[in-house]
Amino acid sequence: MIKTIIEPKKDKYRVDFKELYAYRELLFTLAYRDFKVKYAQTLIGFLWAVINPLFTLAILAFVFGTVAKVQDQPGSAIQAPYLIYTIAGMCGWQYFATVLADAGNSIIGAQQMVKKIYFPRLVIPMSKAITAFIDFAMVILIMIALMVYYQYVPSSNIIYFPFFFLVAVLSGLAGGLWMSALTIRFRDFQHITPMLLRLGMYATPIAYPASAVPDKYLWLFYLNPMAGVVEGMRWCIIGGEPLSSYIYLSFAGIFLLFILGIFYFKSVERVMADIL
Repeated sequence: MIKTIIEPKKDKYRVDFKELYAYRELLFTLAYRDFKVKYAQTLIGFLWAVINPLFTLAILAFVFGTVAKVQDQPGSAIQAPYLIYTIAGMCGWQYFATVLADAGNSIIGAQQMVKKIYFPRLVIPMSKAITAFIDFAMVILIMIALMVYYQYVPSSNIIYFPFFFLVAVLSGLAGGLWMSALTIRFRDFQHITPMLLRLGMYATPIAYPASAVPDKYLWLFYLNPMAGVVEGMRWCIIGGEPLSSYIYLSFAGIFLLFILGIFYFKSVERVMADIL
């Protein structure tokens, strides 16, 4: 009979990547389960993955394109069909918002597993980051369809897209770690998260260029981590003016939030079962 002995870790904040790899099947199983449950018992099922980004695109296009007419402002940096410009900005934001929204209740939703069996709790928010690839892929497909319709050719900067995509994944993981851990201690975040996402959607240059922000406030604007991700991914697709040097503030913020998020999540992990 094989005995399994679980010993306390010497460094409580260290991420055991070997252990995470050993539980990779659980990670993908949870991600697959989330995907099935997300669209289960709905009339149109998977079509919601297409309708949701289309609805968001329509709202942003109406508010910023029809009402504010940002593309017609003097010195506007928008040099592509406005729908393509907006959907290109939505790519990174849609992924981040999906992970943040799903990760908030992820630990609470899996509390029976957390209380009864041992596994690295990081697997739970990470599974949400995998499921969010579906929503990201739908936005990309919508963007490709619009490019075909407008006969628009992507910029040669598209070769840098994988880098900005990895940064978007890192930002999603960072937000997911924080939100999943904070929601355990403070259930108020179940109500705060939707408000933060609504505010963030308008505070991030999804449907308008960062150049619309006065120069003296640019450094403050790029403290929003998603500002750099959105501008970077759109620059890869559409091209245009060189990226602002302040984009490194966003990248630094994402990296810092990710590292601190791991530390905070690991600190909560030790008492997670007791709190739940």
